[in-house]
Amino acid sequence: MSKNYRGKALWKLPSRSRGTCPVCKATRIKLLYTLLTENGTKLTVCKRCQQKKVSI
Repeated sequence: MSKNYRGKALWKLPSRSRGTCPVCKATRIKLLYTLLTENGTKLTVCKRCQQKKVSI
């Protein structure tokens, strides 16, 4: 049986939570993960960049 509600919350986010990752500059990618920078600010990044250390 299919899972009808998988990813349903993404439809309520702006542009369905897609954009350009500020770390790797990948375009039209899902930005679902928060990354805490060394300055203490939070960035929303892609899955590949969620474990990276960033100093912005």
